Amino acid sequence: MSSSPARKDPFRPARRVQGQKQDVWTIVNEAATASPVQPIINMGQGFFGYNPPEFILNAAKDALDRVDANQYSPTKGRPRLKKAIADAYSPFFGRKINSETEVTITTGANEGMLSAFMAFIEQGDEVIIFEPFFDQYISNIEMPGGTVRYVPLQPPKHGGTKTSSAADWTIDMGELEKAINPKTRMIVLNSPHNPVGKVLSKEECQAIGDLCVKHNILILSDEVYDRLFYVPFTRMATLSPEIAKLTLTVGSAGKNFYATGWRVGWLIGPENLIKYVSAAHTRICYSSVSPLQEAAAVGFEQADKVGFWEESKKEMKGKMDRFNEVFDELGLPYSDPEGGYFVLVNMSKVQLPKDYKFPPHVAERPRDFKLSWFLIMELGVAAIPPTEFYTDQNAHIAEDYLRFAVCKNDDVLEQAKERLRGLKKYMSDC
Repeated sequence: MSSSPARKDPFRPARRVQGQKQDVWTIVNEAATASPVQPIINMGQGFFGYNPPEFILNAAKDALDRVDANQYSPTKGRPRLKKAIADAYSPFFGRKINSETEVTITTGANEGMLSAFMAFIEQGDEVIIFEPFFDQYISNIEMPGGTVRYVPLQPPKHGGTKTSSAADWTIDMGELEKAINPKTRMIVLNSPHNPVGKVLSKEECQAIGDLCVKHNILILSDEVYDRLFYVPFTRMATLSPEIAKLTLTVGSAGKNFYATGWRVGWLIGPENLIKYVSAAHTRICYSSVSPLQEAAAVGFEQADKVGFWEESKKEMKGKMDRFNEVFDELGLPYSDPEGGYFVLVNMSKVQLPKDYKFPPHVAERPRDFKLSWFLIMELGVAAIPPTEFYTDQNAHIAEDYLRFAVCKNDDVLEQAKERLRGLKKYMSDC
């Protein structure tokens, strides 16, 4: 029998998952359950309120009848989907993408990014991200031992008083270069941006790309909203051969085809980068969902033929414009999105009652958490407080904003607008 003493605490979690404060999704769901206004209109989370187009749904149903589509797929992805993606993106990249060596399929874009970090980030390496950020970036970088360096987007100077383009959230290139040091291994970009809705201009992309070439830094370009842009959109990997050699481009069938629950993503990049992403993916989850890969392949094969891409862009822009009418009506300024399906609305004119009772875990958070709780409890409309996507140091930048997602049915958008008109009685200039 071993003489070694028993562990004092066998249930102690690893540091990478312990000590986390209550996340925004839990708080919003808690408020939604407790609200006296039911049913809640969920304008917060970015899942679609409607199905993928019929030709893609039918492809998924057909795939379920095939024996091979119900078994393991190759770890790098099903050949048909890789080819469909290579064929779809080759015209954008200005060259023929090799589907066998330059494309890998992942279990959603998020797992794809985790695979990229696992492939290239080691203990002590640093990764630069912009604030506000997609919250999953942080844990994905820290999991392999990386350290995050933050560079905040600079908000519009008059964002609290007038509506302006999301382009007015700007990058201080000098501050970005200051964040670079010998430990910097990678920079993460997101365009179109969640939650700001900014599409990086070609000049901004070029400036960032030039810095990465200068300092030999990998680029993880999160382009999951790449089919929803309302101004010219630049793909990082298309700027120059030197930038392309450093760039991994991330895509998402869930965002492209209104199917966020399918968890089908991909990365495109040079063979000498993709092979290591594939290796990490193999160890994380081995392979991705077979029938839904087949359906996504059909989506890419048919999308241009049926005019899907242009129609989806037109439809989402219409939803955005119609929903934002209520903020124009109320006099609440917002950042007019250049892409994606999120809008940041400045709520500084909304006066929360001084004696309003917030639970302690909300009262201790920035003002946007209180705004979110208040809207859910009093109006029955859920929106996301964007300071969740900031460090504590820079949370003040977004404490007057809320994020709304417009990827919902038109009748839901109209119901949300009607309820949001209830803010008028709480506004300082009314």
